[in-house]
This record gives sequence, C-alpha cells and structure tokens, in this order.
Amino acid sequence: MNTLVFATNNQHKVDEIRLVLGNSFDIITLKEAGIDIDIPEPHDTLEANASEKSGVIYRMTGKDCFSEDTGLETEALNGEPGVKSARYAGENRSFEANIDKLLKNLAGNENRKARFRTVISLILDGQEYLFEGICNGMITLERRGRNGFGYDPVFIPDGASHSFAEMSMEEKSVFSHRKKAVEQLVAFLQQH
Repeated sequence: MNTLVFATNNQHKVDEIRLVLGNSFDIITLKEAGIDIDIPEPHDTLEANASEKSGVIYRMTGKDCFSEDTGLETEALNGEPGVKSARYAGENRSFEANIDKLLKNLAGNENRKARFRTVISLILDGQEYLFEGICNGMITLERRGRNGFGYDPVFIPDGASHSFAEMSMEEKSVFSHRKKAVEQLVAFLQQH
C-alpha cells in the first residue's frame, strides 16, 4: 500500500479524504508523522498555497505527500473570500466570524451564487502535480445545520435542497469539491 503524507492539521479534511480514498492508500497526517507546524498560506492563489504546503513537507520529510487549499468564491463579491476563506474575518480563523462577515457582505444582494474550489498539490518522486475540484451552489440567508465545518452551514450545492451542514459526510461527498479533486488524484496515482 502506498503511503502519502497529507500536509494538514485539519481533521475534518483528513476524514473527508480518507472516506474517498478508502483502503487504496495509507494517509498519514502531519500529527501522525510527528510534524507540529502550521504552514503559512502567504500566496494569493489556491494553487500557490497548495504548492507551498506540499513543498514544505516534501523538503522536511523527503516523502511523497500532498496538500490542498480550498476557497469559497462568491460571484457578487468578486470571488471573496476565496484564498482568504479561513481568515476572512481575521487571523484567528473563526468559522463563526467568517460566516458572519460573509452574510453581512451579501446582505440585500440577490445574487447568492458561489462555488467551493479545491486545489490539490501532489509531490510524487519529487515531481508536482495539481488537481482541481469545483462545487457550484449558493449562499443561504442564514445558517442551516450543525454538521461539517467552515462555510458548510451557509452553502447549498446545486442540485440539493440542504446545506452541507445539514448533510451527513456521505451525502456531502456526492457534491464535494474536495472529493472531485481527490478522485482525480486517485485516478492519477492508480495509473502512475
């Protein structure tokens, strides 16, 4: 079984990705690899931040690894919060404050179109490969549901009537931007 280090400290993301990967790969988190760092995300694109994270871990460990960066992009706010999704309301990374700011900035706006976009950076044998997954949807007027994390309580994917936070992880994975990117990653790894 192939082992990959997943450059994240976010257990929700680990659980979501392990669900998609099943038993095909052994995923080791930063914590499980004995790495206790918070990798900066200083860039203005998801691609560059994902590359930064996987590059740092590859240089530290020399092991095959991958990372991802995800952003929520709203049409009415010219793509905000985008690459700043985790820190939209400030450096303390408060999901509640981020949602409050988003709903405030969209108040009175009829255009609620948004999308989640995930970019995965894989470093395999020293080479980098990028994969992207997108889930289109809309922002609700108020929070709905208690599952998930981040903006899940205010995002309804196209084709659904419930927010991500009202869905089980299995239901969410039907629409998931992260799953779409991971499926590309898996297909690539199986061919490699």
